[in-house]
Amino acid sequence: MTSTVFSASVFQNEFLPEGTTEVNAVVTVTAAGGDGGVAVSDVEKIVLLIVDVSTSMEQPRTKINAARKAAAAACEAMPDGVLFGIVAGGDHAAQAYPPGGETSLARADDQTRAEAAAVARSLPTGGGTEISKWLDLAREIVEPYEGAIRLAYLLTDGENNDNDRNEFPRAIARATGVFQCDARGVGESWRVSELRQITSALLGEVEVISDPSAMEADFLDFLDQAIGKTVADVKLRMWAPKGSTVRFVRQVAPTIDDLTPKAQPVDALTNTYPTGAWSGDESRDYHVCVDVPVGNVGDEKLAARVSLLVGADAVSQGLVRAVWTDDTALSTRINAQVAHYTGQAELAQVIQEGLQARKDGDIDTATIKLGRAVQLAAESGNDGTLRVLRGVVDVEDEASGTIRVKRDAGKLAEMELDTRSTRTVQVKRATPAPEGN
Repeated sequence: MTSTVFSASVFQNEFLPEGTTEVNAVVTVTAAGGDGGVAVSDVEKIVLLIVDVSTSMEQPRTKINAARKAAAAACEAMPDGVLFGIVAGGDHAAQAYPPGGETSLARADDQTRAEAAAVARSLPTGGGTEISKWLDLAREIVEPYEGAIRLAYLLTDGENNDNDRNEFPRAIARATGVFQCDARGVGESWRVSELRQITSALLGEVEVISDPSAMEADFLDFLDQAIGKTVADVKLRMWAPKGSTVRFVRQVAPTIDDLTPKAQPVDALTNTYPTGAWSGDESRDYHVCVDVPVGNVGDEKLAARVSLLVGADAVSQGLVRAVWTDDTALSTRINAQVAHYTGQAELAQVIQEGLQARKDGDIDTATIKLGRAVQLAAESGNDGTLRVLRGVVDVEDEASGTIRVKRDAGKLAEMELDTRSTRTVQVKRATPAPEGN
């Protein structure tokens, strides 16, 4: 039986100048194989492929042909024992596999893999795009499997229909906490903001597939990552003392995702924040910010206690402290982890603001914002974001952020930058202060 060992470490500068109330820290959560950890051998895994089969997928037909081929390849690669299915999405949602009319899943073996692949290769098309119905059907299919790792992959090529605008956020809310969902948009007629609504709530990632020929590799990459998940339910639990306020809890690596609105109250002082399924070998960073009652010089307070829960069990703990001092050498010291992720959050923000200014025709503001993005990406070593920034701007000097906005940059380049904006690079590790746990 294999096991996964989780640990949580806190990085911060606990020293505050007199009169200051804001405490910041980065909590690094690491999962690794080892003895004495969480047993993972009996975790059920579910993979659901949600494929857009609306009429627009035939314009051109290379899109639907590539989607059929990619879904078939994913079905053929499904490991033995995994529960899986296919949802076909248009202005209605239908369970394409397994067939029979009732919501169900198939267990992967030679027979079901072949059957599913055959269904995938002949998915029919028609109708519009009402994603709320796709999400609702997916939820109905996987909801009975409590305790399982429930992962979905949603592919679309277009915007949601106008008549689904109101139901769309409700369907996302209904699916939240039931399954995780990655989303992919093919071509340039879909909206990044719509798919990001899904992935932010359902703890997934959104990406653009610019060329239909890349679909198969992306489907298979998703499947590989899905099968690598070994622990179903990991949460951060954060306690802050009476009089203190948790300003935010954000995942900051490998992607930026605000967990604050996902808080689940435990009691008046404690909330839990879902982080989804984990593999047995990964690390994620979280930026927490707490407002505490002001202290006097020499006072020391516990600003927060962050616990890591796997299922119902607390497996690790870190402490966030506040110590008031009149020593400016201590209070002005910048913690490298906090500074790094503050910069990465700013990077995501200025990219969004720069893209919006560009769309609005405000080239001066776009130049300022995207120039700052180039500077931040270069400083932090975020080469992936710097690469896609170059699709939208001509870079004259990375260090100063001197750029010229490309007026002829295509929509796909903008969309790729938009989806990439929340991806971060992890800071180089330092040794955390002892936590006393």
